[in-house]
Amino acid sequence: MTLTHPSPNYGERRGRGRVELVVLHYTAMPSCADALERLCDPNAEVSSHYLIDADGTVLSLVDEAARAWHAGAGEWGGAGDVNSRSIGIELANTGREPFAEAQMAALERILTGVLDRHGLGPVAVIGHSDMAPDRKGDPGARFDWRRLAVQGLSIWPKAGEPGDFIADLRAFGYPEASPDAMLTAFRLRFRPWATGPLDDTDRALAAGLPRFPG
Repeated sequence: MTLTHPSPNYGERRGRGRVELVVLHYTAMPSCADALERLCDPNAEVSSHYLIDADGTVLSLVDEAARAWHAGAGEWGGAGDVNSRSIGIELANTGREPFAEAQMAALERILTGVLDRHGLGPVAVIGHSDMAPDRKGDPGARFDWRRLAVQGLSIWPKAGEPGDFIADLRAFGYPEASPDAMLTAFRLRFRPWATGPLDDTDRALAAGLPRFPG
């Protein structure tokens, strides 16, 4: 079920205004109602295009043609102002619990429509932690990226020959950041329970990442 609940927090897309990315977030708030209140509060100056509750209810907050305020500082594929280049989807989750089945199914439905409408491939779907590795950790270690990849709604790398980890991440789209931050962001998405220093498994998976076509 999709409901419309307009947020006043949006503006015009800048630059080319073309949607190139979909950025996934978790709300990190106690409930969907709390998140909805914040995303619609003019004083908070934050919003997203969609908010998905744990029960699968989808709230449409900002029209896809407009610039929602979800990404903040960061970049992807060598370019900034991610808000002007993306659709933002918030998932009601504190970051400490698994994402509900109904919520994931609703996300898959929304993603399918967004990618189709904007002519995007699975490489366009990223996490907030991907584009802002020095400051963000969502959608977090409990988010099932592999599930999306199986359905063609995200990517999952096949291990290649271990190479230059940072160069491979940069080619995929990651911004310049400290090596520790980049390893943390990479593992949050592709090896969420890995620990310790950079190893050949990290390098091999990074070598299998596609290049962002931006």
